[in-house]
Amino acid sequence: MANGNDAANSPLERASSHSMDQKMALAKRSSHEGVVAGAKAAVVAAVATAIPTLASVRMLPWARANLNPTAQALIISTVAGAAYFIVADKTVLATARKNSFGQP
Repeated sequence: MANGNDAANSPLERASSHSMDQKMALAKRSSHEGVVAGAKAAVVAAVATAIPTLASVRMLPWARANLNPTAQALIISTVAGAAYFIVADKTVLATARKNSFGQP
């Protein structure tokens, strides 16, 4: 009579476990690539937003009167956060698509 351990040690079960480990490794790598790409995009977006925001507060009377430091920080951080999430999501999806088509 076969016990439960025989099924766990079968070649099919080991291949399935190996396949799952490989898929998990690909998913982790995909998410890491997304985080790195998102962080880079957030830094670029923050700098690209900070320069015109701070310049406009110094040069335009309307901006000087209406954009206090909190509003300036909110503008910059909102753009940086949006850039992070958009680029990270697109990177993860592109990597997952590439990995799914690369599988036999």
